[in-house]
Amino acid sequence: MNCIDAGGEYCPCHLAETLDCVLCSQLSGEKFCQCKNWCGVCIYDKYISNGSKAQNLRRTYTCTILKKKTPDKNLCILTLKAPEDLTRELVYPGSFVFLKNTENPVYYDVPISIMEADVIRNTLKIAIKLNGIKTKNLFSLNENDRISVRGPFFNGIMGLSNIYEAKNGTSLIIACGIGIAPSIPIMKKLHSNNNKIISFIDTQFKNNFSEKYLNDYSSKIVNCRILENGYLTENFKSILKDCLSGGNINLIHCGGPDILIYRIIQFADKSIALSCCNNSKMNCGEGICSSCTKHYKNDVVKRLCKVQMDSRELFKDRKFI
Repeated sequence: MNCIDAGGEYCPCHLAETLDCVLCSQLSGEKFCQCKNWCGVCIYDKYISNGSKAQNLRRTYTCTILKKKTPDKNLCILTLKAPEDLTRELVYPGSFVFLKNTENPVYYDVPISIMEADVIRNTLKIAIKLNGIKTKNLFSLNENDRISVRGPFFNGIMGLSNIYEAKNGTSLIIACGIGIAPSIPIMKKLHSNNNKIISFIDTQFKNNFSEKYLNDYSSKIVNCRILENGYLTENFKSILKDCLSGGNINLIHCGGPDILIYRIIQFADKSIALSCCNNSKMNCGEGICSSCTKHYKNDVVKRLCKVQMDSRELFKDRKFI
């Protein structure tokens, strides 16, 4: 277990002030230093040096919508003009922001993954699935409208270390619906690490909004029905089994709902590294609101907007019928 913000610009965060720090033992109620995951700096020392208070929270930016596309009645693709400093921070796998209409109150914030961050043009491309009042308000925005963007946030993917360590092999992308969007930065990273990428795609929309990216970064694209009634389809399992038996698979990334990730964990060999979408409910992204907290055995509480962990550990104590 690690903290996505540990040692960075936003560390120590406000969890340190309430003695709930994810990593530092002294900032989580202990009397002595018992660091297990060294992040390169002493978080306690940073806290004391900062006047025994947290660093600033993420900023909220006002951006402009340059383009709006609706390839499906339930799907909207927005291209935003963003400040250079924000765009630079959002090029990595797992990056996301909180969005809302500038005219709405703060509780309309909704976390949306970054599909593409262009540091040359300073633009952000995001895909939004219609899924309730918050996203409905975003759908109502049009080109040249302003939009509120809070960020950057980095914990949209679990198992990030596995992605960075996957090199010179064959990597599998298994993605359904809107889960394809956060998988695109992962494809780019795996491609830059000299991996052959095989993409299993279940678009679930009228048009495949990711076609350009898939063609650019995938060695092979398999379009098929992946999930049906909460289970992997027989056709998909047959294709995947043949692929896994070929060997040299260094990573499986699952982009989609928790039930998909759980079924892939059940199906795949335990020796193969995994990464997956972080589907935790989030309202603040700072570990404060507790909407993303999960309670594990021995009263262990993990704030999943902050905690970076292996995909199998994430689902270790969960059961799906």
